[in-house]
Amino acid sequence: MDTVKDVFRKSGQKAAEAAKKAKDLAGNTWQHLKTGPSITDVAIGRIAQGTKVLAEGGEEKIFRHTFETIPEEKLLKSYPCYLSTSAGLVMGVIYLSTAKLTFCSDDPIACQAGERTEYSYYKVVIQRHRLKAAVPSTSTVKPAEKYIQVISIDNHEFWFMGFLH
Repeated sequence: MDTVKDVFRKSGQKAAEAAKKAKDLAGNTWQHLKTGPSITDVAIGRIAQGTKVLAEGGEEKIFRHTFETIPEEKLLKSYPCYLSTSAGLVMGVIYLSTAKLTFCSDDPIACQAGERTEYSYYKVVIQRHRLKAAVPSTSTVKPAEKYIQVISIDNHEFWFMGFLH
């Protein structure tokens, strides 16, 4: 009887953990969608990003195609998110590799070059040895809003938010 009770207890704990993870993911997804200017645009952007990952053969290939890398460098993790800029939020993906932290916007950003408009991807590249700090924080007004402030050794600050994970 004790074995049966133990099995049920462990199963109950696993179900509770899975429910908490699902609840957190749903909350993060909703927060991510609400962070952008339009829930529809954000949802379409995330679908397009997923399609790009599939079409190009995975996140590692996109990372290597988008950023200059060294042969022994490995992509550790990527996170869809937003970068806060003086012009507003930029939706994209942050990549953490064995050598650097990078960000690339999902879409090209319009820039005025004299009288003409040029488009380019918004990119951030910080070598790992040039990282001073990464400080997580939570909005006191809206606890569901979480941020990560990344500071380089030359005191440039980058604010990332709206993480799905």
